[in-house]
Amino acid sequence: MGPFQRSHVTTLTRRLAESPSRIIAVFGPRQTGKTFIVRQALEQIHQDSRYLSVDEPDPLTLGLPSAPLAGEAVLLPQVRDTEWLVENWEDARRQAERLGRGFVLVFDEIQKVPNWSDTIKGLWDADRTRECPLHVVILGSAPLLMQSGLNESLAGRFEPVNVTHWSLTEMSLAFDFSLSEYLYFGGYPGAARFVRDPDRWRDYVLQALVGPNIERDILAMTRVEKPALLKRLFELGAAYSGQILSYNKMVGQLQDAGNVTTLARYLDLLSSAGLLTGLSKYANQPHRRRASSPKLNVLNTALMTAGSGYSFEQAVADRTFWGRIAESAVGAHLFNTATSDVGLYYWRESSNEVDFVLRRGPRLVAIEVKSGLRKTTSTSGMAEFVRRFDSVRPLVVGEGGVPLNEFLSVPANEWVE
Repeated sequence: MGPFQRSHVTTLTRRLAESPSRIIAVFGPRQTGKTFIVRQALEQIHQDSRYLSVDEPDPLTLGLPSAPLAGEAVLLPQVRDTEWLVENWEDARRQAERLGRGFVLVFDEIQKVPNWSDTIKGLWDADRTRECPLHVVILGSAPLLMQSGLNESLAGRFEPVNVTHWSLTEMSLAFDFSLSEYLYFGGYPGAARFVRDPDRWRDYVLQALVGPNIERDILAMTRVEKPALLKRLFELGAAYSGQILSYNKMVGQLQDAGNVTTLARYLDLLSSAGLLTGLSKYANQPHRRRASSPKLNVLNTALMTAGSGYSFEQAVADRTFWGRIAESAVGAHLFNTATSDVGLYYWRESSNEVDFVLRRGPRLVAIEVKSGLRKTTSTSGMAEFVRRFDSVRPLVVGEGGVPLNEFLSVPANEWVE
């Protein structure tokens, strides 16, 4: 069996088989396999290509041999600016026009090049004028910055390939994960090899994933006045994943928490980085949704369990904690797989609560999660939600309803079709 291939590879190869009409932007959270996806696609296409990483030296550009001679040390400067970008683009343009059948140019970690989006805009527009058969693929591990640059300078000129956290199906096929292993160890492919060594797995998640995600992808790319607060907010959110927590309560638990507006902005940053989100309460009026207390939800359950202090066996044995993991897995799955026209919320009025609400146009799906390892909860919240709102489809996930493993194999938008 060859290396596992995500569906994004097929999407990318199809785009590269077409005439270049838009830049292909591959972006998503850190350690979700973006680079591997692009490399797999390049191996399957018929065009020549050049893959350039902003983090690595490029011998071809520098006019040096691809590898030093035996015993010879070669020190390559790490200069990555707009001049470097333009030189490589113009060289690839000449290659594409000379070969006739096209050429693919890939820039990885493009967000680290200053003024990258404005520079690419000018180069791309020039290529369209001369009908150059050059495909351009850009990758980035800082989704917030990538989306900002794309939407501000390259609007209408790019086609996104959004890479999300790995699903249960993918982790099962690639690493033979069971449902319980997926719930606890989450969907990070790089961490999968450490699951039999809990200490190494925990260190990998917290130090190689969470730390760089916050320090490199958020703090280094976005203005954050209270970086320590941002880190503590993530830790608090991971500990309270699956629970509704008002901003005022967050302020009470975080030192130097600033104001509610600051916390709401930081929660948005963590969501953009693929770490933690805060779901709004469902209401007919948009302003009431925005004013609600958020329901915190990690976007990969490894982020919840790695810092919990629970071993795999302890987590399974704790009915309440395991129920929260299952509910967080459902929330993460819905968030990661929802298309842009699907809204994701929770709902609560007094003692009545619905774990998740999906909305597409007038259609609503009310979802109650029953893990089977936590005490059976009342369905009064579901009944009350159905009574109050129109066009509601009630859906129980887990015990007595759709099996959890089946639910986690179906994208969010398919439940509201």
